[in-house]
Amino acid sequence: MLYSMWLPIFGMGIVFVGICVLVGRELESPFLLFLAAMGALTTFLRLATIRAYSRAGPIGSFDDLRRWERRYAIGNYVFAILLALLNVVAIAAHYPLLHLITVSLVFSFGAGIVSRTSIRPNVCVTSLLLATLPTVAALALHALERHAMPLHAELFLVEALIVAMITALSLQTVAHLYRSAVEHHTARHDMAKLARTDALTGLSNRLLLRELFQLHTETAIRAKNMVALHFLDLDGFKAINDRYGHPAGDILLEQVARRLEGMVRADDVVSRLGGDEFVVLQIGLRDDSEAELLARRIIREISKPYIVDDISMSVSVSVGIATAPKLGVELERLLACADAALYRAKTDGKARALFCIEADAAMADIAA
Repeated sequence: MLYSMWLPIFGMGIVFVGICVLVGRELESPFLLFLAAMGALTTFLRLATIRAYSRAGPIGSFDDLRRWERRYAIGNYVFAILLALLNVVAIAAHYPLLHLITVSLVFSFGAGIVSRTSIRPNVCVTSLLLATLPTVAALALHALERHAMPLHAELFLVEALIVAMITALSLQTVAHLYRSAVEHHTARHDMAKLARTDALTGLSNRLLLRELFQLHTETAIRAKNMVALHFLDLDGFKAINDRYGHPAGDILLEQVARRLEGMVRADDVVSRLGGDEFVVLQIGLRDDSEAELLARRIIREISKPYIVDDISMSVSVSVGIATAPKLGVELERLLACADAALYRAKTDGKARALFCIEADAAMADIAA
């Protein structure tokens, strides 16, 4: 978001340079002409940094993002200091119309960074204070100078108070906008997470499974590896639901989910499709034996007793296995193949794991 603001930076830079040149000539001030040159250089460098960021492409590293943020912040700070110096010089010259322009420029800068940079409150607040505090001090000091103009001291003190009050209100606005942004992004994150996870177990659901399957399958093919899709169905779960009720069944499903998560590697994926059906996506296999080892371990661990409300309960699990790219790289076809193998496993006596064979694949293709 910070690096999408080239137009306000360009516009504010042009206005600042123009005012410095105009006022510098009027007051015959080499310092203001120097500020004009510095303003032009700073604006050019800020725009060049934005260009460099856009050409850098997607940045995934948090440390790299921090470095880019610091570069943006430094540009903001330098420009805020230049604005403050312009106001200090202009106010000391006692040129009321000029004060109106330069102080308005500070207000414009402040309004811009509050509305666009409040997502980074440290950058926003520091830039705002760098521009406004010297301006307030210059107005207050100028009020102490003797002058023939009526209400000179009072008017400059009032102007200093106005700038100070608007600065304080701007700080409150930054805090409000930041809280709102955090709440908004948190809500979006939570909604995205809910859309991709199973509400009961916290495992990935079919949507997230599809996304991760696509990612891992492409990686496996490039590395000439396989992925194995284990389709799991609990044996005897309906009897537990019927005897102890759905709340007990839900607790047992949560315990099953935790056991599955504890059995797989960090890159593997455990999903719940619904009811008592789970899927384990095993990544980076060299041959089928690795999938068979995991399936046997799943059967052994899932078949151990569970304690639900101080009651010992037991289920077993049947597993159907399909591998990619051997059986294709489409998730739905692999699920159908693994489901057909799972059906054979249940028919053959349950609590066993079977690989998808040609007959299973043919059955899956017919069903599709």
